[in-house]
Amino acid sequence: EMLEMASKGGGEDAILRHTQRNKKLFVRERLKLLLDDESFLELSPLAGLNMPYGDVPAAGCLTGIGKICGVWCVFIANDATVKGGTMYPIGVKKQLRAQEIAMQNRLLAVYLVDSGGAFLPLQSELFPDKSHGGRVFYNEAIMSAMRIPQVAVVCGSCVAGGAYVPTMAEEVVIVDKIGTLFLGGPPLVKAATGEHVSPEDLGGAKLHSNVSGCADHFASSEKEAYECIRNVISTLNYDPLPEEVVEHDSPLYSSDELLGLAPQDYRCTLPVKLILSRLMDGSRFQEFKANYGTTLVTGFGHVEGHLVGVVANNGELSHDASLKGSHFVQLCSQRSIPILFFQNTAPHTAEPTSISQAEAHSNRLKAQASMMAAVACAAVPKITIVIGGCYGSESYVMCGRSFSPNFLFLWPNARVALVDSRHFSTVPQAGDNDCTGDESELKHLKENLFNTLFSRLEEESSAFYSSARLWDDGVILPQNTRKV
Repeated sequence: EMLEMASKGGGEDAILRHTQRNKKLFVRERLKLLLDDESFLELSPLAGLNMPYGDVPAAGCLTGIGKICGVWCVFIANDATVKGGTMYPIGVKKQLRAQEIAMQNRLLAVYLVDSGGAFLPLQSELFPDKSHGGRVFYNEAIMSAMRIPQVAVVCGSCVAGGAYVPTMAEEVVIVDKIGTLFLGGPPLVKAATGEHVSPEDLGGAKLHSNVSGCADHFASSEKEAYECIRNVISTLNYDPLPEEVVEHDSPLYSSDELLGLAPQDYRCTLPVKLILSRLMDGSRFQEFKANYGTTLVTGFGHVEGHLVGVVANNGELSHDASLKGSHFVQLCSQRSIPILFFQNTAPHTAEPTSISQAEAHSNRLKAQASMMAAVACAAVPKITIVIGGCYGSESYVMCGRSFSPNFLFLWPNARVALVDSRHFSTVPQAGDNDCTGDESELKHLKENLFNTLFSRLEEESSAFYSSARLWDDGVILPQNTRKV
């Protein structure tokens, strides 16, 4: 339901205005005309949902990965049904994440620009800082220096800072009648100089194709523009290493059974091998150190024909489990084998109450620190799937967001928080019932503070709260994990 809500952008009325009055294609229709097939991975589709931006339903920007002419591309496409494609802070963050993916994986970048520029009332949250709007243009320059091609289609308004997106790309197509490009539009010209000027005369397709040279190709329709971009990409001479088509087996067990295996209680040991048997090719898994540190499962297998190392939580990350994980991650790095992390970290255990418990606790922390260093320094692709809990320091050890995995996805049941709210599932006992008036008032105050903390933890640790803020690359259905 949430994905369907996000796909509607600004809603039915905005879509009608966009497609009927302005005669423009909806953003997903544009992608269909561009892509080779339907194998398109949309990134963070829930970003912006239920964020505190008034009536804005989503980020106003669609990002994803797909193929054009056999070349893998990253797509950054404005959804003009959401406030005219105006950029909110979450939309900027989404663009920057897509560019990061393009740079990290050397993927061609395609920009579909249809935007009213920055949302000025929130300018302090999207303009000045290092990871704000200007970074988009900086990244474009760096990607060009890295010889990563970038192409753009101006298929709507392209105003203010957003005008730099296409002009910094290598080749630009502009669509007649609907594509416009200017730093300040006709209303700003009228306010500044008193002059009346049409969008076409100020920055339309003919002006930028014939006079300014900002656009390299003129298209009389959107369909023609996307055909043109496909032709441009076919002549870029950008042909990454061809992918080998590797025959592979399906798992012996149905991936639909993952719905019944997705953990809902994160305090108990999870038989994670049941999940792996529904994800690995032929359900084959060559386990590493099977009898040591059994609260972490490590080993090798194939997913869709690709050899991967697997690091999967099977309970609390003990001292032995952390040492095993550190050893295994170093092996993968040495052998240049990508690592898949399946994260279901345990909430923090109770604090030690004796010297021996404190020593054991310190040893476990030291072993976890060793694994953290191994994960941070492993120079191989890392993909993290949060299949259950993502709590505290163990989330770092298992390559959480702050440890920069190449991709991080969540199952819908995932929980992301410093602590598990169910640690506070019972209100502290007040003690003696014979309270004075002041003590009774203090008791109620404590109960109210506790209930507020508990409800906030519950709300803020859901997978959807995380994904709305772009702490991950999207919530995925468990049965789609292999494909993603």
